[in-house]
Amino acid sequence: MDGSSLYDSDFYAWANEQAALLRAGKLDAADIEHIAEEIESMGKTEKRELISRLRVLLHHLLKWAHQPARRGNSWRLSVANSRDEIETHLRDNPSLKSKLDESIADSYRLARRDAAAETGFDEAVFPVQCPWSFAQLMDDAFWPEG
Repeated sequence: MDGSSLYDSDFYAWANEQAALLRAGKLDAADIEHIAEEIESMGKTEKRELISRLRVLLHHLLKWAHQPARRGNSWRLSVANSRDEIETHLRDNPSLKSKLDESIADSYRLARRDAAAETGFDEAVFPVQCPWSFAQLMDDAFWPEG
């Protein structure tokens, strides 16, 4: 079975085979096209992870700002954990910092919809664009008021 068909039938075996070929310097035998696709995919996965973590943070900050009577320790914990996870993710993937504006915009759109669905408020209650800077989002002392 050649590397390309192994790629389709047993990804784990393909990955191990390709790693061995690369380590041995056998680039001519390596499945370069699929290796390149997988590397690009890993980068996209890291960006999606950043968006996911920002989404959770923004979702809870929106609820915090718009439902003061429901504020509680679980929201505080979610916000604190999200901030820590974002910080760690950016430390592990520093080039993602150049994608923060785009990632915040993408995640805010989703968090706004999530907050509307969860609170029962019309989406129009929430600002169309993220009202907070990244510095505010990551500031442990920042808790938005409605």
